[in-house]
Amino acid sequence: MINLKKYVKILGIPLLFALIIHFIFDGDFSEFLKIMSLSFIFFVPFGIGLLTVYFSSIKNINTPGYRFTAPWVSVLLFLLITLCFSIEGWACWLMVLPVFFIASSIGGYVGAKLKIKTKKGKTYLSALVMLPFLISPIENYTGAHPSIYKAYTFIDIDAEKDDIWSNVTRVKTIAPKQDNGWLTSSLGFPRPIRAELNYNGVGGYRKAIFDKGLIFHEAVTDYTEGRSMSFTITANPHEIPSTAMDEHVVIGGKYFDVMDGTYELDQLNRKKYRLHLYSHFKLSTTFNFYASIWANWIMKDIQNNILQVIKQRAEQQSKS
Repeated sequence: MINLKKYVKILGIPLLFALIIHFIFDGDFSEFLKIMSLSFIFFVPFGIGLLTVYFSSIKNINTPGYRFTAPWVSVLLFLLITLCFSIEGWACWLMVLPVFFIASSIGGYVGAKLKIKTKKGKTYLSALVMLPFLISPIENYTGAHPSIYKAYTFIDIDAEKDDIWSNVTRVKTIAPKQDNGWLTSSLGFPRPIRAELNYNGVGGYRKAIFDKGLIFHEAVTDYTEGRSMSFTITANPHEIPSTAMDEHVVIGGKYFDVMDGTYELDQLNRKKYRLHLYSHFKLSTTFNFYASIWANWIMKDIQNNILQVIKQRAEQQSKS
Protein backbone atom coordinates (compact mmCIF):
# COMPACT_ATOMS: atom_id res chain seq x y z
CA MET A 1 0.00 0.00 0.00
CA ILE A 2 2.85 2.35 0.82
CA ASN A 3 4.51 1.71 -2.54
CA LEU A 4 1.17 2.13 -4.31
CA LYS A 5 0.60 5.52 -2.67
CA LYS A 6 4.14 6.51 -3.57
CA TYR A 7 3.67 5.74 -7.26
CA VAL A 8 0.24 7.36 -7.33
CA LYS A 9 1.91 10.52 -6.03
CA ILE A 10 4.87 10.34 -8.41
CA LEU A 11 2.74 9.70 -11.50
CA GLY A 12 -0.66 11.03 -10.46
CA ILE A 13 0.35 14.59 -9.59
CA PRO A 14 2.18 15.22 -12.92
CA LEU A 15 -0.70 13.63 -14.85
CA LEU A 16 -3.29 15.75 -13.04
CA PHE A 17 -1.16 18.85 -13.68
CA ALA A 18 -0.95 18.08 -17.42
CA LEU A 19 -4.67 17.33 -17.78
CA ILE A 20 -5.69 20.52 -15.96
CA ILE A 21 -3.36 22.66 -18.09
CA HIS A 22 -4.64 20.97 -21.25
CA PHE A 23 -8.26 21.58 -20.21
CA ILE A 24 -7.58 25.26 -19.59
CA PHE A 25 -5.44 25.85 -22.68
CA ASP A 26 -7.81 23.96 -24.98
CA GLY A 27 -10.89 25.80 -23.71
CA ASP A 28 -12.18 29.30 -24.27
CA PHE A 29 -11.06 30.62 -20.91
CA SER A 30 -8.62 33.08 -22.43
CA GLU A 31 -7.47 34.05 -25.91
CA PHE A 32 -3.91 34.12 -24.56
CA LEU A 33 -3.83 30.45 -23.50
CA LYS A 34 -3.57 28.12 -26.50
CA ILE A 35 -2.55 24.50 -27.07
CA MET A 36 -0.68 25.43 -30.24
CA SER A 37 1.94 27.46 -28.44
CA LEU A 38 5.54 27.00 -27.41
CA SER A 39 4.38 27.66 -23.85
CA PHE A 40 2.32 24.48 -23.93
CA ILE A 41 4.49 22.10 -25.93
CA PHE A 42 7.63 22.92 -23.91
CA PHE A 43 6.64 24.10 -20.43
CA VAL A 44 3.90 21.51 -19.85
CA PRO A 45 6.27 18.54 -20.32
CA PHE A 46 8.89 20.53 -18.38
CA GLY A 47 6.39 20.70 -15.50
CA ILE A 48 5.58 16.99 -15.86
CA GLY A 49 9.26 16.09 -15.50
CA LEU A 50 9.74 18.58 -12.68
CA LEU A 51 6.89 17.12 -10.60
CA THR A 52 7.71 13.49 -11.38
CA VAL A 53 11.26 13.73 -10.12
CA TYR A 54 10.58 16.15 -7.25
CA PHE A 55 8.09 13.76 -5.67
CA SER A 56 10.38 10.77 -6.14
CA SER A 57 12.61 9.35 -3.42
CA ILE A 58 16.10 10.74 -2.81
CA LYS A 59 17.53 7.31 -3.60
CA ASN A 60 16.03 7.35 -7.09
CA ILE A 61 16.82 11.00 -7.69
CA ASN A 62 20.51 10.37 -7.05
CA THR A 63 20.51 8.07 -10.07
CA PRO A 64 21.22 10.27 -13.14
CA GLY A 65 19.36 7.94 -15.48
CA TYR A 66 16.23 8.18 -13.35
CA ARG A 67 16.15 11.97 -13.54
CA PHE A 68 16.08 11.90 -17.32
CA THR A 69 13.90 8.85 -18.06
CA ALA A 70 11.34 8.71 -15.21
CA PRO A 71 9.50 11.77 -16.63
CA TRP A 72 8.96 9.82 -19.86
CA VAL A 73 6.66 7.43 -17.98
CA SER A 74 4.45 10.34 -16.95
CA VAL A 75 4.52 11.73 -20.51
CA LEU A 76 3.51 8.37 -21.97
CA LEU A 77 0.72 8.06 -19.42
CA PHE A 78 -0.54 11.51 -20.45
CA LEU A 79 -0.32 10.41 -24.10
CA LEU A 80 -2.38 7.27 -23.45
CA ILE A 81 -5.08 9.13 -21.53
CA THR A 82 -5.50 11.79 -24.23
CA LEU A 83 -5.61 9.19 -27.00
CA CYS A 84 -8.04 6.86 -25.22
CA PHE A 85 -10.48 9.68 -24.54
CA SER A 86 -9.92 11.33 -27.97
CA ILE A 87 -8.62 14.48 -26.31
CA GLU A 88 -5.72 14.61 -28.77
CA GLY A 89 -4.96 12.81 -32.03
CA TRP A 90 -2.09 10.47 -32.86
CA ALA A 91 -0.72 12.85 -35.51
CA CYS A 92 -0.20 15.67 -33.02
CA TRP A 93 1.39 13.36 -30.49
CA LEU A 94 3.83 11.84 -32.94
CA MET A 95 5.03 15.31 -33.94
CA VAL A 96 5.41 16.77 -30.44
CA LEU A 97 6.64 13.64 -28.64
CA PRO A 98 10.37 14.35 -29.21
CA VAL A 99 9.91 17.82 -27.67
CA PHE A 100 7.91 16.37 -24.77
CA PHE A 101 10.64 13.84 -23.99
CA ILE A 102 13.43 16.42 -24.09
CA ALA A 103 11.53 19.06 -22.11
CA SER A 104 10.39 16.55 -19.48
CA SER A 105 13.99 15.36 -19.01
CA ILE A 106 15.11 18.97 -18.49
CA GLY A 107 12.29 19.35 -15.99
CA GLY A 108 13.41 16.17 -14.25
CA TYR A 109 16.94 17.49 -13.93
CA VAL A 110 15.69 20.77 -12.44
CA GLY A 111 13.35 18.87 -10.11
CA ALA A 112 16.27 16.85 -8.76
CA LYS A 113 18.32 19.99 -8.11
CA LEU A 114 15.41 21.64 -6.30
CA LYS A 115 14.88 18.71 -3.96
CA ILE A 116 18.52 18.00 -3.20
CA LYS A 117 20.15 21.44 -3.08
CA THR A 118 17.42 24.03 -2.48
CA LYS A 119 15.84 24.71 0.91
CA LYS A 120 12.89 26.54 -0.63
CA GLY A 121 12.26 23.79 -3.15
CA LYS A 122 8.46 23.83 -2.83
CA THR A 123 8.34 27.58 -3.35
CA TYR A 124 10.40 27.36 -6.53
CA LEU A 125 8.41 24.32 -7.61
CA SER A 126 5.13 26.24 -7.34
CA ALA A 127 6.56 29.09 -9.40
CA LEU A 128 7.99 26.86 -12.11
CA VAL A 129 4.79 24.88 -12.72
CA MET A 130 3.03 28.19 -13.34
CA LEU A 131 5.35 29.03 -16.26
CA PRO A 132 2.81 28.03 -18.96
CA PHE A 133 0.41 30.67 -17.60
CA LEU A 134 3.15 33.30 -17.34
CA ILE A 135 4.81 32.72 -20.73
CA SER A 136 1.73 32.07 -22.88
CA PRO A 137 0.27 35.63 -22.67
CA ILE A 138 3.63 37.09 -23.66
CA GLU A 139 3.97 34.60 -26.53
CA ASN A 140 0.46 35.27 -27.80
CA TYR A 141 0.90 39.02 -27.46
CA THR A 142 3.83 38.90 -29.86
CA GLY A 143 1.61 36.76 -32.10
CA ALA A 144 2.21 34.04 -34.65
CA HIS A 145 4.19 35.08 -37.70
CA PRO A 146 2.87 33.36 -40.85
CA SER A 147 5.72 31.97 -42.91
CA ILE A 148 5.74 30.41 -46.38
CA TYR A 149 7.85 27.34 -47.14
CA LYS A 150 8.65 25.35 -50.27
CA ALA A 151 8.56 21.55 -50.56
CA TYR A 152 10.49 20.34 -53.62
CA THR A 153 10.57 16.80 -55.02
CA PHE A 154 11.44 15.16 -58.35
CA ILE A 155 11.59 11.75 -60.02
CA ASP A 156 13.22 10.36 -63.18
CA ILE A 157 10.93 8.50 -65.56
CA ASP A 158 11.77 6.23 -68.52
CA ALA A 159 8.68 6.78 -70.65
CA GLU A 160 7.26 8.73 -73.56
CA LYS A 161 6.58 12.40 -72.90
CA ASP A 162 2.86 12.15 -73.73
CA ASP A 163 2.41 9.17 -71.42
CA ILE A 164 4.01 11.08 -68.56
CA TRP A 165 2.03 14.26 -69.14
CA SER A 166 -1.33 12.50 -69.38
CA ASN A 167 -0.71 11.05 -65.92
CA VAL A 168 0.33 14.44 -64.57
CA THR A 169 -2.78 16.32 -65.58
CA ARG A 170 -5.20 13.58 -64.55
CA VAL A 171 -4.56 10.82 -62.04
CA LYS A 172 -6.83 7.79 -62.21
CA THR A 173 -7.96 6.05 -59.05
CA ILE A 174 -5.05 5.03 -56.82
CA ALA A 175 -5.56 1.65 -55.15
CA PRO A 176 -4.50 1.28 -51.50
CA LYS A 177 -1.66 -1.07 -52.52
CA GLN A 178 -0.24 1.68 -54.78
CA ASP A 179 -0.13 4.15 -51.90
CA ASN A 180 3.47 4.44 -50.66
CA GLY A 181 3.04 7.47 -48.39
CA TRP A 182 4.50 5.88 -45.28
CA LEU A 183 4.71 9.05 -43.17
CA THR A 184 1.26 10.40 -43.95
CA SER A 185 -0.15 6.91 -43.46
CA SER A 186 1.54 6.65 -40.05
CA LEU A 187 0.11 10.02 -39.04
CA GLY A 188 -3.37 9.02 -40.19
CA PHE A 189 -3.52 11.66 -42.92
CA PRO A 190 -5.96 11.14 -45.81
CA ARG A 191 -4.48 9.17 -48.71
CA PRO A 192 -4.75 10.31 -52.37
CA ILE A 193 -7.56 8.79 -54.46
CA ARG A 194 -7.54 10.56 -57.85
CA ALA A 195 -7.14 13.93 -59.61
CA GLU A 196 -9.53 15.33 -62.21
CA LEU A 197 -9.01 18.20 -64.68
CA ASN A 198 -11.77 19.70 -66.81
CA TYR A 199 -9.53 21.63 -69.22
CA ASN A 200 -5.87 21.54 -70.26
CA GLY A 201 -4.94 25.19 -69.99
CA VAL A 202 -5.02 28.35 -67.91
CA GLY A 203 -8.36 28.62 -66.15
CA GLY A 204 -8.80 24.88 -65.88
CA TYR A 205 -10.29 23.47 -62.69
CA ARG A 206 -8.45 20.56 -61.14
CA LYS A 207 -9.78 18.58 -58.21
CA ALA A 208 -7.42 16.39 -56.16
CA ILE A 209 -9.52 13.97 -54.15
CA PHE A 210 -8.24 12.26 -51.00
CA ASP A 211 -10.07 9.89 -48.70
CA LYS A 212 -11.74 11.02 -45.45
CA GLY A 213 -13.42 13.85 -47.36
CA LEU A 214 -10.32 15.93 -48.13
CA ILE A 215 -10.47 17.72 -51.49
CA PHE A 216 -7.93 20.15 -52.93
CA HIS A 217 -9.65 22.64 -55.25
CA GLU A 218 -7.03 23.69 -57.78
CA ALA A 219 -7.19 26.49 -60.36
CA VAL A 220 -4.63 26.30 -63.19
CA THR A 221 -2.72 29.61 -63.39
CA ASP A 222 0.02 28.68 -65.87
CA TYR A 223 0.08 25.93 -68.47
CA THR A 224 2.40 24.74 -71.23
CA GLU A 225 1.39 21.45 -72.80
CA GLY A 226 3.87 18.72 -71.98
CA ARG A 227 6.13 21.13 -70.12
CA SER A 228 4.63 22.75 -67.02
CA MET A 229 1.46 23.28 -65.06
CA SER A 230 0.99 25.58 -62.06
CA PHE A 231 -2.12 25.87 -59.95
CA THR A 232 -3.41 27.46 -56.79
CA ILE A 233 -4.66 25.13 -54.06
CA THR A 234 -7.60 25.66 -51.77
CA ALA A 235 -8.60 23.19 -49.07
CA ASN A 236 -11.83 24.02 -47.30
CA PRO A 237 -11.53 22.70 -43.73
CA HIS A 238 -15.32 22.79 -43.34
CA GLU A 239 -15.59 20.03 -45.97
CA ILE A 240 -13.39 17.73 -43.93
CA PRO A 241 -15.18 15.61 -41.29
CA SER A 242 -13.93 16.33 -37.75
CA THR A 243 -12.92 12.67 -37.40
CA ALA A 244 -10.70 12.79 -40.52
CA MET A 245 -7.86 14.98 -39.23
CA ASP A 246 -6.71 16.45 -35.95
CA GLU A 247 -7.95 20.05 -35.70
CA HIS A 248 -4.43 21.28 -34.96
CA VAL A 249 -2.98 19.93 -38.22
CA VAL A 250 -6.00 20.12 -40.54
CA ILE A 251 -5.03 21.44 -43.97
CA GLY A 252 -6.63 24.80 -44.64
CA GLY A 253 -7.06 25.44 -40.93
CA LYS A 254 -5.65 28.12 -38.62
CA TYR A 255 -2.13 26.75 -38.51
CA PHE A 256 -1.36 24.86 -41.73
CA ASP A 257 -2.38 25.59 -45.32
CA VAL A 258 -1.19 24.59 -48.79
CA MET A 259 -1.06 27.48 -51.26
CA ASP A 260 0.02 26.26 -54.70
CA GLY A 261 1.72 23.54 -56.69
CA THR A 262 3.75 23.22 -59.89
CA TYR A 263 4.70 20.34 -62.18
CA GLU A 264 7.65 20.79 -64.54
CA LEU A 265 8.92 18.20 -67.02
CA ASP A 266 12.51 18.27 -68.31
CA GLN A 267 14.01 15.94 -70.91
CA LEU A 268 17.27 14.31 -69.78
CA ASN A 269 17.95 12.20 -72.88
CA ARG A 270 16.07 10.56 -75.77
CA LYS A 271 13.65 8.66 -73.58
CA LYS A 272 14.23 9.80 -70.02
CA TYR A 273 12.55 12.72 -68.32
CA ARG A 274 12.76 14.36 -64.92
CA LEU A 275 9.42 15.37 -63.42
CA HIS A 276 9.62 18.11 -60.79
CA LEU A 277 6.83 18.77 -58.31
CA TYR A 278 6.99 21.57 -55.79
CA SER A 279 4.49 23.35 -53.62
CA HIS A 280 4.31 26.25 -51.21
CA PHE A 281 2.67 25.92 -47.82
CA LYS A 282 2.00 28.36 -45.01
CA LEU A 283 2.46 27.90 -41.26
CA SER A 284 0.97 30.23 -38.66
CA THR A 285 2.34 29.20 -35.27
CA THR A 286 4.70 30.67 -32.72
CA PHE A 287 7.01 27.69 -33.24
CA ASN A 288 7.32 27.57 -37.03
CA PHE A 289 11.00 26.68 -36.65
CA TYR A 290 9.92 23.24 -35.40
CA ALA A 291 6.55 22.83 -37.15
CA SER A 292 8.15 23.53 -40.54
CA ILE A 293 10.33 20.41 -40.22
CA TRP A 294 7.30 18.16 -39.90
CA ALA A 295 5.22 20.08 -42.45
CA ASN A 296 8.02 19.79 -45.01
CA TRP A 297 8.33 16.02 -44.39
CA ILE A 298 4.56 15.62 -44.76
CA MET A 299 4.37 17.61 -48.00
CA LYS A 300 7.34 15.77 -49.50
CA ASP A 301 5.82 12.44 -48.54
CA ILE A 302 2.55 13.36 -50.30
CA GLN A 303 4.40 14.60 -53.39
CA ASN A 304 6.79 11.64 -53.61
CA ASN A 305 3.82 9.32 -53.34
CA ILE A 306 2.10 10.98 -56.32
CA LEU A 307 5.34 11.03 -58.34
CA GLN A 308 5.83 7.30 -57.77
CA VAL A 309 2.32 6.60 -59.05
CA ILE A 310 2.90 8.76 -62.15
CA LYS A 311 6.24 7.06 -62.86
CA GLN A 312 4.82 3.55 -62.52
CA ARG A 313 1.83 4.25 -64.77
CA ALA A 314 3.74 6.20 -67.43
CA GLU A 315 6.45 3.56 -67.77
CA GLN A 316 3.84 0.81 -67.94
CA GLN A 317 1.94 2.69 -70.67
CA SER A 318 5.10 3.22 -72.72
CA LYS A 319 5.96 -0.50 -72.59
CA SER A 320 2.52 -1.67 -73.61
